[in-house]
Amino acid sequence: MFINQALVYKNPFWMYLLGSFVIIIFVIIGQLPITFFITNESISAAGGDPMAALRSLDKNLQLILLLIPFLLGFLGLFLVVKKIHNRSLTSISTSRKSLDWKRIIYAFSVWTIVSILLIFGDYFFNPDSYEWNFNLKPFGLLLIISILLMPIQTSLEEYIFRGYLMQGFSSFFNSRWVALFTTSIVFGSLHFSNPEVQKLGLGVMAYYIGTGLFLGILTLMDEGIELALGFHASNNIMTALFVTSSWTVFQTESILIDISEPTLGGETFFSLFILYPGFIFLMSRKFDWSGWKNKLISKL
Repeated sequence: MFINQALVYKNPFWMYLLGSFVIIIFVIIGQLPITFFITNESISAAGGDPMAALRSLDKNLQLILLLIPFLLGFLGLFLVVKKIHNRSLTSISTSRKSLDWKRIIYAFSVWTIVSILLIFGDYFFNPDSYEWNFNLKPFGLLLIISILLMPIQTSLEEYIFRGYLMQGFSSFFNSRWVALFTTSIVFGSLHFSNPEVQKLGLGVMAYYIGTGLFLGILTLMDEGIELALGFHASNNIMTALFVTSSWTVFQTESILIDISEPTLGGETFFSLFILYPGFIFLMSRKFDWSGWKNKLISKL
């Protein structure tokens, strides 16, 4: 089983702590380019505000700079798993012999269809909430960036939280549900500095933690991170390509710009209690899941 691979390799928990520290170092190194740009004198004329300095850059350049740390972070993860744990990336990603790309593509396709229907359905019923922003040349560059770099960002998060740390915490606490909740809380807390939190308040943390729980359930029930990889990549790519707003962490040359005043309650409730359970139900039927209690809350 996927989660039990942590016991097979018998890596002590200090290795996971050391590995996490090394990955963070690589991410910090990856932040050097964006640090250079926002501290450059010609850009820092934006009143000394780092976010304002970042927003003064071309949106596609912004996105590249924000994604570079994940590229370095993935290199750090690879070295940690190989050199510190003496394991393969496959061992922290799936119980299968290799990544099941059919699962990744299926989850990606399902969520892409759902996202497009939701975005343009809302645009149809609430056109005043959006501003048309399509511009072929910058959108084409955005498309290339999204396809090449954004899956690295989303995959790194899944490999770390639903793979590496899920196995590490489960072996340390000898509990699946503790590992599920711990990784979800850590995953959510890393979004604390996002501008969405400043705009919507601390209540939005429930969405981030709930999303972590949702992705963790997919991973534990399916014995691998493939479905989480597909979902997460689709979610971020669709958002980047089709709709953005002035207050989100990613500013892109998307087709639409949401100019409405954001609210927390309705969208969060719809995602956490309707969309996510619906997605889980569909995956459970597609892949014939069973043994829910054993896979989610039992000891190792």
